Amino acid sequence: MDAISSSFHPSFPRLNRATPFGVTFLTITNIRLERAQYQTQFTTHSPTTTTTTIVLARATPSPPPPSTEPINRKREGSLHPPVAKAARTGRQPYKVESPFSLHVTICNAMDDLISNLVDRHPLRSSVNPKDVLAGNYAPVGELPPTKCTVEGRLPSCLNGWYIRNGPNPQLMPRVAYHPFDGDGMLHAVQISDGHITFCSRFIRTYKFTKEEEAGRAIYPNFFGVEGAARFARGVVFVVRVLTGQINPMNGMGHANTSLAFLNNKIMALEELDLPYAMQLTPDGDIETVGRWDFGGKLNPSMTAHPKVDPVTFEVFAFRYGPIPPFLNYFRIGVDGKKQPDVPIFSFRQPSFVHDLAITERYAIFPDTQIVMKPLAILTGLGAPLKYDVGKVARVGIIPRYATDESEMKWVEVPGFNFVHSVNAWDEKGGEEVVLVAADVVPVECLLEMRRDLLHCCVEMVRINVREGKLVGRKPLTAWSLEFGVINPKFLGRKNRYAFMAKGDSDGKFSGIVKLDFDRARGNDCVVASRYNRSSTFSFKNAMKTEKVIKKIH
Repeated sequence: MDAISSSFHPSFPRLNRATPFGVTFLTITNIRLERAQYQTQFTTHSPTTTTTTIVLARATPSPPPPSTEPINRKREGSLHPPVAKAARTGRQPYKVESPFSLHVTICNAMDDLISNLVDRHPLRSSVNPKDVLAGNYAPVGELPPTKCTVEGRLPSCLNGWYIRNGPNPQLMPRVAYHPFDGDGMLHAVQISDGHITFCSRFIRTYKFTKEEEAGRAIYPNFFGVEGAARFARGVVFVVRVLTGQINPMNGMGHANTSLAFLNNKIMALEELDLPYAMQLTPDGDIETVGRWDFGGKLNPSMTAHPKVDPVTFEVFAFRYGPIPPFLNYFRIGVDGKKQPDVPIFSFRQPSFVHDLAITERYAIFPDTQIVMKPLAILTGLGAPLKYDVGKVARVGIIPRYATDESEMKWVEVPGFNFVHSVNAWDEKGGEEVVLVAADVVPVECLLEMRRDLLHCCVEMVRINVREGKLVGRKPLTAWSLEFGVINPKFLGRKNRYAFMAKGDSDGKFSGIVKLDFDRARGNDCVVASRYNRSSTFSFKNAMKTEKVIKKIH
C-alpha cells in the first residue's frame, strides 16, 4: 500500500506553508524494515554517497496493562498477540450498555447460524484466510512508540518520518477474506538526531470501533463473500441499522489504502469513505483525529489517490459509486475549501475508478472494463465488480477548472485498464496530453486477486485533446511493474524518471525498478533495478556505472 515521508514538525499537524503543506519530502522511502521477532533491520542510503548503511534496531518494550481509554486519547498498547486472535491488541473492548441488547443477541445468533450453515462451502484460495493471511501477510497487533537500539550509524541528514498504510484485520475472519476488507493500520518510523522510534496503530474508524465494541465482525464483507451468505449477512446488517446498533452515516470504510497531506493534515484514505485525519505526536505515537468532510462539503466518499498540484497546492479528486451520476469530479482550494462537484453524466455505467491523473490543464480519468453491479451489491447474487468483455476501455479528459462536463472528451483506448497512474503532462501547447500508467493484464484476474497471473504493463499513451483521438500508445518495458512514484515536484509536468515495484510470478514484489521516459523511443526504458534478494544494483544496456550513479543521486 502507500507510504509518505516528511520532515518532523513538533506541532503536527499545523505545518509551515513555506513549502507545499509544509512538507519536505526526504529520501526515506528506501528504508527496508524487516521484522524477525523483535529485531528490525533498516537499510538506508545517504543521498551524498553510494555506500549502504546497515542499522540494526531491537524493540524490547514491556507489555503495559490493558486500557479502556477513549478513541483519541494517547493509548498504551501491547506486544503482538497470538495469531489466533488476528490483530487484537492488549486493550479490552469498550463496554457499552446498549438499550438494544436483545436485538444484539439475536443478530449475533443469526451471524453464527450463517457461519455454521450457509458458509460451509470450499473457499477459493484467493479469499481463504488461511492462504490470504499467511506469511508476511499475517495480521499483526499494535505496537506503542518503542525506542529502538541503534547498532551502527544513521546518516546525519536523515531526520523525519516514514509512514505506511495498509489493510490489517483486527479480528480473524470467520469466513472469506479479501485484502480490500482489512482494517487500516499505520506503521511509522520516526528518525530524529540518530534515534529511531517505531510505532504501529490501527486507524480508529467508525467501523473499527463498532467491531471492537462487539468483539466480532458485524459489517458485511462485500468482496470475499458471494451468494446466499452475503445476502443473509446483508439482512442482518440492515437489522442492526434499524435497531440502532450501527449508524451507516458515520462511515463504512476501513481507511486502509493510502496517505496524503490535505488541508494541512495527514489523511488516511479509502475510496468507500471520507478521509480520516491522523496526528503524529512528538514522542512517535499515531492518533486518529476523526473523519474529515471539509466543512460538511464532502459526502459520502472520496478517492484514495487525490492529486496535489506542486505549484498551486490545489487538490484534485473525485468520488464514484453505483448511483447516478456515477462519477463526480471536484477540487479543493489552497484555503481547504471544497469546490462544487462536477457530475460526469457521460460516464455511462458504474465502473471501478481507483485513480486519476492531472496535467497543468486537464484532469484525466479511466473508464475501465471493471464494472459495478448494483443489484449484486444489494442482493449478494454475484460479485459486486465484474469484468465486462464487451466494453471498450476509455480515457476521459476534462479541463481542470471545468464547472460542468460540456468540455469532457472520452477517447477509446482498447484494453487499457489502468488502476494507478504514474504521471501525465501537456505537450504542443495543450493540444496533446501524455499519460503514463500501468495497464493490468488480464484485468479479470485483478478481481480474483490472482497475483500469480497478473501482469502490469507500463504504457505511454498520447491523446490529441482537440480532435479527441488516440495518436500514440507504446509499452515502456516488458517487465511487470506497478505503484509508480515520481519526484512530486513534477506531478502534472513532463518528467524523466519514475520508480516502480517489480512484480514476480509468485504474486509478490521483489524489488524496485527505475524508468527513464527519455528512452521511450527505444525498446526498454528500464535503466536500473534493485532486488530484495541482493544488495547490488543491476544496470541495463551497458551503461557506465559512474554515469548511472550520478543520475540516481
